[in-house]
Amino acid sequence: MRPPKKSETLEVRLPYPTKQAFMARCRDGGRTASDAVRAFIEAEVGERPAARRKRLMARLAAGAVLAAAAGAVAAPTLAHPNREAEFQRLDRNHDGVLTLTEFRTR
Repeated sequence: MRPPKKSETLEVRLPYPTKQAFMARCRDGGRTASDAVRAFIEAEVGERPAARRKRLMARLAAGAVLAAAAGAVAAPTLAHPNREAEFQRLDRNHDGVLTLTEFRTR
């Protein structure tokens, strides 16, 4: 039996620098943007444990904050920073999650 055909779409509006950072993160991770968004939605509506969902949300929020910060820095200079290196620099305890405290102490 074949899985159901994917036919529904979802439009999301976000700032261009955030979109570019998200697309780069997906490309670096070897997945499509659709796969990343689909995984997020499945985690939200699925039966995954709350802790895992919380960790995913924290990572997505950290990615959005990092993308916004990188976009704000890159826009005036047209620089293309290494986002992964910048994330590693900001993630002081290297747990893969950027907290507000870590971001503020940059």
